[in-house]
Amino acid sequence: MTKALLLLTLLGLLTQPAARGQSSPARGPIQGTPTTPGVNDMPLADYLGLLRQIAPAAEAGATDYLTAFERRCGRALTTTELRQAMSAGDGDPVLMGLIRASHLRDSAARERLARQIRCPAKGAR
Repeated sequence: MTKALLLLTLLGLLTQPAARGQSSPARGPIQGTPTTPGVNDMPLADYLGLLRQIAPAAEAGATDYLTAFERRCGRALTTTELRQAMSAGDGDPVLMGLIRASHLRDSAARERLARQIRCPAKGAR
């Protein structure tokens, strides 16, 4: 599991908004660098696909997190919100727990953790 968390951290670093749109103060945008949408513009399915490539448990845990969030909070998470939950500090403890529970195939822990998701004050039910 440590390897999976390390890879998730690296994914977070590689997809930081600062990595795109680099420019030279003297010459403007760097020439020859293709313009690609950042992770904040990435469709959720693509982000989950990246997680699957890193570790299938990461995708499964994130999918559980998305499902539980929508059920508890009445709305879907955006790619940006999921990325923040994945990479802010040590990651959202519930999300990290769901990834670990997916890796261990611990369905009881997955159910328990899904009940611990906190909704933002706005839109919570």
